[in-house]
Amino acid sequence: MDLKEIQNLIKFVAKSGTSEVKLETDDFKITIKTGPTGSTTVQQLVAAPMPQAPVVASLEVAQPQIVSAPAPVVEDSKYITVKSPIIGTFYRRPSPDKPLFVEVGQSINEGDVLCVIEAMKLFNEIESEITGTIVKILVDDSSPVEFDQPLFLVDPS
Repeated sequence: MDLKEIQNLIKFVAKSGTSEVKLETDDFKITIKTGPTGSTTVQQLVAAPMPQAPVVASLEVAQPQIVSAPAPVVEDSKYITVKSPIIGTFYRRPSPDKPLFVEVGQSINEGDVLCVIEAMKLFNEIESEITGTIVKILVDDSSPVEFDQPLFLVDPS
């Protein structure tokens, strides 16, 4: 269960007027309790993949606040992020039998095709707007992407 799903569950429980909701799966347990003052307590028990003790996280959230993840730490701010201009499905190659457009460590020039994004049965080539070296590919092949979602990290130097 990702953070957005947990946030939506907290909102749902708060609006529904129930005092407690418990959700258990093979991977985790989560309990959401609402108090008489409008505060919400979330307790999550996550089972580790290794035979270790489970990790327990507990946090207190006031009604109008939303639990948010900490901002990701950027290793080096000198990299430029290439983002998706449209919603669709991300592909790293023009067709299954063709080679990849780009790989990590490859130098690219302005105008080079980095990937294609399929939207409504149309394949849109995403071209580089900068010259540099691909540092990291942030999306898996054949994955859905959102507008403005980071796709690549490029070192412009």
